[in-house]
Amino acid sequence: MNRAIVIAGPTGVGKTKISIDLAKLLNAEIISSDSAQVYRGLNIGTAKISKEEMQDVEHHLIDIVEPIAKYSVGNFEKDANKILNQNPEKNFMLVGGTGLYINSVTNGLSVLPEADKKTREYLTSLDNQTLLELALKYDEEATKEIHPNNRVRLERVVEVFMLTNQKFSELSKKNIKNNNFSFLKIALERDREELYDRINKRVDIMFKEGLVKEVENLYKIYGEKLYSLNIIGYNEIIDYFKGLNSLEEASYKIKLNSRHYAKRQFTWFKADKEYVWFNLSNASEEEVVKRVHTLFNIKSWFNYFYMIWLKGRGVYYEKNYIINCNGFFINIML
Repeated sequence: MNRAIVIAGPTGVGKTKISIDLAKLLNAEIISSDSAQVYRGLNIGTAKISKEEMQDVEHHLIDIVEPIAKYSVGNFEKDANKILNQNPEKNFMLVGGTGLYINSVTNGLSVLPEADKKTREYLTSLDNQTLLELALKYDEEATKEIHPNNRVRLERVVEVFMLTNQKFSELSKKNIKNNNFSFLKIALERDREELYDRINKRVDIMFKEGLVKEVENLYKIYGEKLYSLNIIGYNEIIDYFKGLNSLEEASYKIKLNSRHYAKRQFTWFKADKEYVWFNLSNASEEEVVKRVHTLFNIKSWFNYFYMIWLKGRGVYYEKNYIINCNGFFINIML
């Protein structure tokens, strides 16, 4: 089985530098796993990595679609797996904070129906309250995890039930994995106060680098289609253009929404027990890179000898069982 690494964690935690340093050490290519960075032109507000920051490390799935194009987790899963499966001899790293995207590759994607045009047209015609009530009626479990103003996800919950008469929360757990890679899952964190301070400072830097001008130019081209992407840092500025808040209020909301998003990301990744966590408030970036590099090599040899040991004892084994045991072994090593 081929191997790859996941570098995940909340926004602003410091994934970029560690991923670049590790990629150079492993001669690996990076598959960006960020739902906002796939869009061309959305640079400052998404903290998109620059050519200089890439340091000649090959990056995939950045700037691949226009903001008017629909790009879903299904698109990402197909694109990422195509890259992996066409180059099995290479080392790859999935780097980003969009847990659903990462999970679609590492654990597989659920068998959900394709979007239906007529159903979507009907759902689009509903007001927010009616849509929310339908979502709660059809799938309360899934709806509770969605922000009431996130129409895209609410519409999907209702659409899936209308097309299949089955709940989104149940169908989404029936996954099919479309690659032959095992993944060493690494998650980064910092103490909360430090992480929130980094987020606040990063937003200030975005404004200094020209975030308002970037959003203005994009809004002139794409209009409300840009707003419908619902990306933090863009909608708040658009509301400023509409006179719904001041620029100071927009800055405050971007910081607040980013911190809330970081909290949701942290909760998502903590729920996956296969992740090995590193707290960058207690360990240097150099130390983390060194330890992840060691773990990647340990995982390779441990899996190899463990499978041999199991076969020698006539024990039937499952891939995930080995990975879980390996995760236990890794935690002991740390």
